[in-house]
Amino acid sequence: MVLLLLRTQIHFYIILSLIIITPSSLSESNQFCDSGIGYGDSTSGNEFGSSNSKLLIKGGTVVNANHKQIADVYVEDGIILAVNPNIRVGDEVTVIDATGKFVMPGGIDPHTHLEFEFMGTETVDDFFSGQAAALAGGTTMHIDFVIPHNGNLTAGFEAYEKKAKKSCMDYGFHMAITKWDEAVSREMELMVKDKGINSFKFFMAYKGSLMINDELLLQGFKKCKSLGALAMVHAENGDAVHEGQNRMTELGITGPEGHSLSRPAVLEGEATARAIRLAEFVNTPLYVVHVMSIDALEEIAKARNSGQRVIGEPVVSGLVLDESWLWHPDFETAAKYVMSPPIRKRGHDKALQAALSTGVLQLVGTDHCAFNSTQKAFGIEDFRKIPNGVNGIEERMHLVWDTLVESGQISVTDYVRLTSTECARIFNIYPRKGAILPGSDADIIILNPNSSFEITSKSHHSRLDTNVYEGRRGKGKVEVTIAGGKVVWENNEVKVTPGVGRYIEMAPFNYLFDGLDKKDAIYLNSLQAPVKRQKYTT
Repeated sequence: MVLLLLRTQIHFYIILSLIIITPSSLSESNQFCDSGIGYGDSTSGNEFGSSNSKLLIKGGTVVNANHKQIADVYVEDGIILAVNPNIRVGDEVTVIDATGKFVMPGGIDPHTHLEFEFMGTETVDDFFSGQAAALAGGTTMHIDFVIPHNGNLTAGFEAYEKKAKKSCMDYGFHMAITKWDEAVSREMELMVKDKGINSFKFFMAYKGSLMINDELLLQGFKKCKSLGALAMVHAENGDAVHEGQNRMTELGITGPEGHSLSRPAVLEGEATARAIRLAEFVNTPLYVVHVMSIDALEEIAKARNSGQRVIGEPVVSGLVLDESWLWHPDFETAAKYVMSPPIRKRGHDKALQAALSTGVLQLVGTDHCAFNSTQKAFGIEDFRKIPNGVNGIEERMHLVWDTLVESGQISVTDYVRLTSTECARIFNIYPRKGAILPGSDADIIILNPNSSFEITSKSHHSRLDTNVYEGRRGKGKVEVTIAGGKVVWENNEVKVTPGVGRYIEMAPFNYLFDGLDKKDAIYLNSLQAPVKRQKYTT
């Protein structure tokens, strides 16, 4: 654990110290996403020398999660070396004028499914096309879910390693747990200590495939706590959903609307409450993925108000869409909106937005899980066979800005926190990621608040032939994306190469674990047990 922690944290602090004391520079690679180590003086007004892989972003408003300022940002070999006004540079430094625009950390999407085998098919976006789409939308890192092979974590991890060889940007992994035995318990230790995974997901839905029961959930929560890994749940009551599906088919409701009707919000709320209470019983932090309903939101709010460490992650589809699309008379149109938990009735979206603005929910993901219209048609006679999933990896940053910042619900600094910084903190990669600071990775976006965007399936970069946000327009456009110090999106063009992305290891024991041992001690001291009693003999 200590070694893995050093791998992710020392990167920042060693480079920061070198920035202060070393005037020279080092360039190691021309590969996109390679993290060559940069050196230089970070004081305001000093002149930097010239070499390859040097970049100056000039005159923009630099925004971090807790502060914004007009400043220049100097990047060398993939690392931010200075954030100060009026930085002077030598020759051969690429200069980008960001005057009147926001310079922010690249987005981090905590919830994606690329090249995911599910419901008898596989998502159309792989680790290249999905990541290229992400970069076009201002996301510079994502965390994907590794699915074990027949419960075997190592086999699942190795399979995803192969899939990710075509990556063109930084990525990390969560690991799903689909069964429980001593072998799985040992493999969880291996994943944390040797593979850089610090989170495990438990599906409370998808009966007969991914779903686990409460006994497994308890065992998994206990193991997560001991390893300092974050427990994550897909919170729906899978048994009740199965019953709901049978009920709909008995009523002759076989179209996409049956998907929504079979898994109402009350089932999401019940499972969320159950997972929260079991996590409280174990005294371990909990992360609830794709929060879609007021029912689930209220359970999270109640737990957080009581002091429990619960993270709620809404996804962009739940923030900006409503379930009416599932009743569309055209099957192809309706089916593209099928995901789980379902997109809810109007009103749930506004409640989720408000929860983000007040801190009840902490960050925004996508659950990007792209199935094309041919794959969705597998369920044309039975909604239970429609592959579950919608797009969002490219659209998230724009839609969150237009929906929440343009409406005045959140500030620009809140935007950075919700789309980047909080994810980096939760998964223990801050300040390497999620910040515009000396020593941080040069994953940067330049957003023009006065520019506009339009979303269409013809212009997006996913391999998907549809888009659930088709025709949506808004203000605030990512005009430049910089990943690993390289400009990879500019002038509406993606410039990436497959096979140069980096796997980012994530250390255990994030800030949510601080003080848990004290809470355990208080609990043990409160038991007033065992009671010493006189033994009676007969």
